[in-house]
Amino acid sequence: HPDMRDWDVLRVEELIANPVTALENPDTDIGLCGWLLVAFSILLMLATLPISIWMCIKIVKEYERAIIFRLGRILRGGAKGPGLFFILPCTDSFINVDMRTITFDIPPQEVLTKDSVTVSVDGVVYYRVQNATLAVANITNADAATRLLAQTTLRNVLGTKNLAEILSDREEIAHSMQSTLDDATDDWGIKVERVEIKDVKLPHQLQRAMAAEAEATREARAKVIAAEGEMNASRALKEASLVIAESPSALQLRYLQTLNTIAAEKNSTIIFPLPLEMMQGFIKH
Repeated sequence: HPDMRDWDVLRVEELIANPVTALENPDTDIGLCGWLLVAFSILLMLATLPISIWMCIKIVKEYERAIIFRLGRILRGGAKGPGLFFILPCTDSFINVDMRTITFDIPPQEVLTKDSVTVSVDGVVYYRVQNATLAVANITNADAATRLLAQTTLRNVLGTKNLAEILSDREEIAHSMQSTLDDATDDWGIKVERVEIKDVKLPHQLQRAMAAEAEATREARAKVIAAEGEMNASRALKEASLVIAESPSALQLRYLQTLNTIAAEKNSTIIFPLPLEMMQGFIKH
C-alpha cells in the first residue's frame, strides 16, 4: 500500500537520524492481532488474580535496568528501573542490563612498532553501559564486542609508535585508545571510562642490547667526568706551584706536612727531604 510504504520510509529515516530516540519511543502500532493478544493477556491476568500478580511484578536492583519487549517490540520509555515494574504474562519479556563499571584485561598483543621492533603489550579497560536500550537492541553481545575492539585498537595505536614512544608516552597512548574506543562504542550504548597500559615486554636479545648500550653510555660519561677532574686537578696544581715558587719556605712546610701524614699511618719508612740546591750541585759535577 502506498501509505504503508511511506510510513516505512519515515521509520527508517528516523532510525538513521536519531537511533536513541527511535529505540526508546518505538512505533506502538502492533496491529489488530497484537492488541487482541494483549487484551487476552490482561483478561488472563485478571482471571487468575491474586496468583498472577507474582508473575507480573518484577524487581530490578539499583545497578540494573530492564528492557521490556511486548510482542517483540521495545516498550515506549526505554529501560525500566530500578525498583518495581509490571509486565503482562505471555506477551511481555524483559532483559536485565548491568549498569556497573566492568573491568577486563587486554591479553598480551604481539605488536610490530613503527621502527620494526616486536614487543608484547597488555592493558586494562574500564567501561560501563551508558544506554541500556542501545546495548540490547544494537548489538548481540556488547561485552565481547568491546573486548575484541580493545585488542584491535591496541594493536593499531601501537603500530604507529616507535619503541621509545611506547616506553615513555604510556599516558598519551592510553588516552588515544580511550578516545578511539569511546567513539566506536557510542552506538552500542557503551562508555569507556579509562584505559591503562600495564606492561611492555621486550625480546631478550633486545633487552641485552639495550643494557649493553646503557652500560657503554655510562662508561663513556664516567670517562668524561674523570678527564674533567684530571684537568681541574692539573689547573689547581699549577696554581699551587706558582704560590710555592713565590715563597721558598712554603716548600719546606709542605715537606713537613707530608712527613706528618706519613707518620700518622704508622709506617716504618722514613723519608728525609733534601734541598734541591744540593741535588743541583751533584748534577753539575
